Amino acid sequence: MKKILSYVCLYVLLPLFLQAQHTSKIPVVPAGEDAYLMWEKWPMQRLGVRTYMRSTYDRAGGNEHADAGHFLFMNGEHENITLDVNGKGILYFFRSNHWHGSPWHFITDGQDHVISEAGTADPVNARRDIKGGGFIPALPFPRPLAWTWGDTKGADLIWTPIPFEQSVRLAYSRTHYGTGYYIYQLFADPQNLSRPIHSWNLQQAPDPAVIALLNKSGTDIAPQHIPQQKGSVTLNHEKILLATIRRRNSTVRAFKLSLPLEKAEQLERVWIRITWDDAAAPSVDAPLCLFFGAGTLHNRDNREYLVKGFPINIRFDTLQHKVVLACYYPMPFFKSAKFELTGITPDEHTKIDYEIRYAPDKTQPQWNAYFHANYQDFPAPEPGKDLILLDTRGAEGHANWSGSFAGTSFVFTHKGELGTLEGDPRFFFDDSQTPQAQGTGTEEWGGGGDYWGGENMTLPFAGHPCGVAKKEQAKDPKDLLHSAYRFLLADMMPFGRNAKIQLEHGGENLSREHYESVTYWYGLPAPSLLKTDELDVGNIASENSHGWYSPQSSPVENIVSRYELGIDSFVVRNPPGTSPEKIKQEVYPAHQEDGRYTQGTSTFTVQLDPANKGALLRRTLDYSHPNQKAAVYIADGNGDTAHLQWTYAGTWYLAGANTGVFSNVPKELDNRVHIVQTSNRRFRDDEWLVPPALTKGRSRIRVRLVFVPVSQEVYPGYPFPGANAWSELRYTVYSYVTPAFKVK
Repeated sequence: MKKILSYVCLYVLLPLFLQAQHTSKIPVVPAGEDAYLMWEKWPMQRLGVRTYMRSTYDRAGGNEHADAGHFLFMNGEHENITLDVNGKGILYFFRSNHWHGSPWHFITDGQDHVISEAGTADPVNARRDIKGGGFIPALPFPRPLAWTWGDTKGADLIWTPIPFEQSVRLAYSRTHYGTGYYIYQLFADPQNLSRPIHSWNLQQAPDPAVIALLNKSGTDIAPQHIPQQKGSVTLNHEKILLATIRRRNSTVRAFKLSLPLEKAEQLERVWIRITWDDAAAPSVDAPLCLFFGAGTLHNRDNREYLVKGFPINIRFDTLQHKVVLACYYPMPFFKSAKFELTGITPDEHTKIDYEIRYAPDKTQPQWNAYFHANYQDFPAPEPGKDLILLDTRGAEGHANWSGSFAGTSFVFTHKGELGTLEGDPRFFFDDSQTPQAQGTGTEEWGGGGDYWGGENMTLPFAGHPCGVAKKEQAKDPKDLLHSAYRFLLADMMPFGRNAKIQLEHGGENLSREHYESVTYWYGLPAPSLLKTDELDVGNIASENSHGWYSPQSSPVENIVSRYELGIDSFVVRNPPGTSPEKIKQEVYPAHQEDGRYTQGTSTFTVQLDPANKGALLRRTLDYSHPNQKAAVYIADGNGDTAHLQWTYAGTWYLAGANTGVFSNVPKELDNRVHIVQTSNRRFRDDEWLVPPALTKGRSRIRVRLVFVPVSQEVYPGYPFPGANAWSELRYTVYSYVTPAFKVK
């Protein structure tokens, strides 16, 4: 009998055990070129991956010289640093305005790779040959991974993955109109990547399979021979159900609509709504035109494509008299998917065709995420405040979401006012008060430069599909409506509890233009990051409870300052004759923080979730201390503190300070100048990933930070004004966990 029971237990419990083992294992993260080739993994949770976007933005919060010429620091005449990162990661994107700054220095793991653009050799005359261009050397930068300004209408763009094992640094040789932004990822566990990270080899061409895949942009890239629903519907009601799919653990791989060519503009503001798993609210809720990447379906110059993107496109098929709208963002669901159209003006004579293809998905639900596309309308933006395109907190009734930010489609003017394009994107993830992503302008985010010269362009991941170059050329009111898109794939931005996607309206948040946006993101209504502890340095009780020990630390300092956000204040102009006619209105008032700094060692204990799969440390700091660097050691926090076994975990480094150097010389070949600038923004949040091998099974860890001096100057002969030291105002601790999500 005992033997029979044993077999029964084995039969019942073993599958449950194996299932638990399977569901708790973190999925492998596509890395490097695999981030393109494994694009079906777009919705997958990415624990221990952080994406950052750095740029040459004006540190004072304004728009000085259109955010050009702001450098972290300078070394030799031709080494003007815009990015300086320590860690193991991949640089996925580089953007500059035209060829300005070229030759650029891509310094990976100490190896200087000099990259030029074809316009570099003769910058005075380069604009005359707008169709020319290309990168030197050409081998690592083929289209469609890299484009120069003749194609983009103003920018040089590189999507070639550039891996680094220890560090990456970008430097401009020239400072005239030196503007740019860069997207890179860092990893807590490089062993969990689809391929190992090796220092970049400039002599190696990208995988031809990547080039072939991206060259298919604008075509049907999804699997063909999979289950599908297709048909035709008459738009005879205000709301129409296109399809309901009931199937377990599947992913929509293609969603296509075909509109009558002559009715396309009338139908552009019909809304698409997609609801996953019988949820109370749709996750996709947006007008057709903007969901599919354009602010309007008005095709003033009869192009074949308004949008020829990789995941989304709009194609005018004049032979079939149709406009084909296609979306290939993979869209998982676990029970059901409902597709609806609403906002229809009923018409018995108008039909549209639809096609939905879907396939089984073996990814466990807790490691997957629902696709979202959320619309926002901003008819009159609030002066001084960013537009909030997305705030996941409370979305669909859920406080926390884990997933990834995957792109935007947005209208930035209805009146042909291109000055709105001075506004910077700012993205905040997981409670950070400092944007992990900060750009230099709206058209830069959309892949262009100098407002695209008003011209249109469409690339796999960025574009300006609609809008006339000059107001006087408009023949239809819709010619004055301009929109742009930016799709993220390899450079997608994971988050573990919340995301805030913001856009500045105009250079100082003072534009009153009408904006609209659709934000694409993946999200599961359960966190993968749990806040498990917080150490308030300067608060004696908090220091004592965390065993904080820093014998060379400074006394507690009280600092009144700000974070790096938009402008601090603006002037309100009341109607003439009123009293007063001008009022200064504050936007981001200064506040007080306290903390310490050290040139020695700090040690403390923090709590983790025992089931953690790694951790994230966030440090609030005083950024007036330049180039802060520390060696990080981790030990088990549950043992005897007198006999700790320390393991070196890596280097925590934050380049620059609230002091930087500005140089935007009048001519391309002019020698740089050294204009030192210090902003009034001393507060900053900075992050560091703790490898899961050092946290696994531990409910507490002891952290030891050893200050590493950095002798970097603002420019040769001019030291940074602040003391090089390790600043610590607060440490916030998050544990990576398996999202507690179950299909109801």
